[in-house]
Amino acid sequence: MRSAPTVLHLDMDAFYASVEQASKPSLRGKAVIVGGLGPRGVVATASYEARVHGVHSAMAMAHARRLCPHAAYLIPRFALYRRVSDTVMGLLHELSPLVEPLSLDEAFVDLEAGERGERLRATPPEAMAAAVRETGERLRADITAATGLTASVGIAGSKLLAKIGSEAAKPDGLVVIEPGTERAFLGPKPVRTLWGVGPATADHLRRAGITTVAEVAEAGEAELVRLLGRAHGASLYAMAIGHDDRPVVAERDVKSISVEDTFDVDLTDRARVRAEVARLADRCVKRLREAGRSGRTVVLKVRHYDFTTLTRSETLRAPTDDPVVVRETADRLIEAIDTTGGVRLLGVGVAGLADFTQEDLFAQASQASQAIQAGLTGRPDRVGGDARPETRDAAPEERRADTALASAPVPEPPAHRWRPGQDVTHEEYGPGWVQGSGVGRVTVRFEVPGGVPGRVRTFPVDDPRLSPSDPLPLVS
Repeated sequence: MRSAPTVLHLDMDAFYASVEQASKPSLRGKAVIVGGLGPRGVVATASYEARVHGVHSAMAMAHARRLCPHAAYLIPRFALYRRVSDTVMGLLHELSPLVEPLSLDEAFVDLEAGERGERLRATPPEAMAAAVRETGERLRADITAATGLTASVGIAGSKLLAKIGSEAAKPDGLVVIEPGTERAFLGPKPVRTLWGVGPATADHLRRAGITTVAEVAEAGEAELVRLLGRAHGASLYAMAIGHDDRPVVAERDVKSISVEDTFDVDLTDRARVRAEVARLADRCVKRLREAGRSGRTVVLKVRHYDFTTLTRSETLRAPTDDPVVVRETADRLIEAIDTTGGVRLLGVGVAGLADFTQEDLFAQASQASQAIQAGLTGRPDRVGGDARPETRDAAPEERRADTALASAPVPEPPAHRWRPGQDVTHEEYGPGWVQGSGVGRVTVRFEVPGGVPGRVRTFPVDDPRLSPSDPLPLVS
């Protein structure tokens, strides 16, 4: 742990919901809940106005609707969230070259790094707390000016304390934990404040008479090791006394890239399951290529109707970013899983990431020959990618399965599907957003960020003058 509070943790306040409130003037000060809106949807973020009713992240959307029926329920708009996040991260990089993003709305910053860090290190110890407080306040003001949003900041001598400080500062606040005050700050807090303490660990400690961080520290390392095991007990004791020497790391190595979907109704049709797996494989490869990566292990995740979850994987000879290879491998994996009872969730991922794709010249030459031969004979041979799995050639039943997959009907979205929160433009009324739709009608509120609450109008769902549009910037 550092002798000066030079680790900053920034956490945007109710980020997704706050973006929605900032972009939709009629929702300012009102309960807003963002997430999956289907019967199996989950809350991604709830505004503070919704949290007072007990709604929180990761809650089932159906439960949230019972707790807060009057809230605005909106789909997430990740393109806009990423755009706002880029602005915030840019401001953090102006503070320091060492920024460790944890998510779109959260990051650590090492205030000692870079030119500003040199000036900060030259600050007398007695003036350090005031200097970092000024830095934190200026950062929060810059974020509000650039995005219209608020953020909470914790500054301390370690990542653990800075993170806990930002939580204590919420919403829209700043907490600086000065050296020598760490244990007084941590002591009264519940044990679940510490990282790695979930409901089961907290209950185990409660039965031993330990409910606060101060009581964890008083119990001593030996007792915690006896209760929780050597690794967990020792790390918990270190956190309770404020010890955390982890550095701020600018680049976090991504271990895998994956996508998954939860379905409103269990999938029981085998062809539909395989079509969804193929669609997820293509989405996964798209993300893989956007990240400039390739991968050697294809992973399939299946959650059944009864919530039992299976994970299967296959390792290829070399890294690939070929959609054909990933799609075919995922299809082989789903073939080995019984889905007759119904599938609630499917996911496809790629692990063992690399920054290159291993070219197989012999395979490419073979594929070219196959393509020429197919052109001469009309034989529809399949041309694969540049990395092949360590498996035998496809058996006749596998080839039949491939044919079934190719002919499986891929579900088409409805011609006019308007979702709550979606950005739209009307030829006459201009930009707005969808409040709701049903029975052949769609209701739109026409307003823009920074303006006044707009008027509501209703149209037929197939009105040719109404079209989807890109989000408007929060601050012009």
